[in-house]
Amino acid sequence: MTSLKDWIRYGDELRRPLCVASDLDNSSAVCVVGAGLSGLTVAYRIATKRPDIHVEIVEKSERCGGVIETWTQDGWICDVAVNATRAHPAFWRLVNDLDLGQLFSASNPKAKARWISTKGRRRKLSPLLIFKGGPLKVWRALKGARQGTLSVAEAMPLAPVNDAMTLGIVNDRSAHVDADFLMPSLTRFGTEPPVKWKRVKDMMNGTYPLFTPKPGSTASFEGGMQTLIDGLVHRLESLDNVSFTMNAPPDTPKEVAEARNMPLSSVIWCAPLRRTAREFTELNVYAVGYTEAQVSSVKVGYGTLIPDETCPVSGILHESDVHGSPRAPAGHRLFRVMAPSVRSSSHEEVEASLRHLLSESTPVVFEHIGVRRIPSYPPGYMASLMSEDQSFTRAGWFFSGVSVTHVVAEAERIADRF
Repeated sequence: MTSLKDWIRYGDELRRPLCVASDLDNSSAVCVVGAGLSGLTVAYRIATKRPDIHVEIVEKSERCGGVIETWTQDGWICDVAVNATRAHPAFWRLVNDLDLGQLFSASNPKAKARWISTKGRRRKLSPLLIFKGGPLKVWRALKGARQGTLSVAEAMPLAPVNDAMTLGIVNDRSAHVDADFLMPSLTRFGTEPPVKWKRVKDMMNGTYPLFTPKPGSTASFEGGMQTLIDGLVHRLESLDNVSFTMNAPPDTPKEVAEARNMPLSSVIWCAPLRRTAREFTELNVYAVGYTEAQVSSVKVGYGTLIPDETCPVSGILHESDVHGSPRAPAGHRLFRVMAPSVRSSSHEEVEASLRHLLSESTPVVFEHIGVRRIPSYPPGYMASLMSEDQSFTRAGWFFSGVSVTHVVAEAERIADRF
């Protein structure tokens, strides 16, 4: 049972399953596998709550951060993956506890507009699109989605908006994405709050440290999301009960436990596990910069989603429009371009498409800054987590989350067990 206090602290994150070993709280030492945002935050929350417990962080590579990575070049700043956070008290608490508040600010209120581009026509996303798609049809589908295990396409029959949304979040078509996973509050997955949801939200708003965000806004760090990773690593390195083991790719939770002579229940796995190559999609990410004059016709906004398979680009985020801190040199604008690997085989095709999507001019900056491999979450995925092995603890993007707010709230919930 979850209390009203829990709901005020975590909100809709309580709808997501929490795969925690029953004996985790009896551990005299824990091993956190994966030094991405999830692993670092879990380690930080446990280590600060229980200084008597030794926390080892094991990472297969030579760097911390996982999918969180910020590209920088001569005044240009672009995040390869997550670039901002939606409003949630758990994230605000983490920023406050790490003393990063001065580097954390609300998004630009002028950059709220979002567009969808289909068949060469760009339209602003608004409630009007729902009415055009048939509000009664959408309402019936959402009501039916409460039975669970449906796809986003079934739960929200509003093409091409549903495809644009899922491509923008998990790089997959809405027919292939679990509605319970992507929007558990709409499908009523999991537990229900003991009072009306509006009251919960109103009470949550009174718990934000630093500043209370406006509805629908996001917030981000000066210097990109790498600022948060650096802050976590710095704080963890200062703790006497924390150690890092880098360049050590672990095989299984059981082998990690046996190598450290600890019970399996003391392993917290925050890395991919038991997923084949076919259970990932791939996304190429580009940083593209122009002078303001070159893109004067592009309105200030959040970005454009492009579900059309004929276009090599699936989404364009207006990086320099969105953030409260600069992302481009003065007199310039920066865009983050996402290109699914299944749509395009060359950088030239991507650059050519930008002549129609952004500007006929040659970009000042055109850099391929990374490749993201994103797990698939097929219909029924969330329900399948209920039967996951709980002899060890699982957390992170590869398990049950796609947003920074989720993994940060999940880390606190795991630490609550101690």
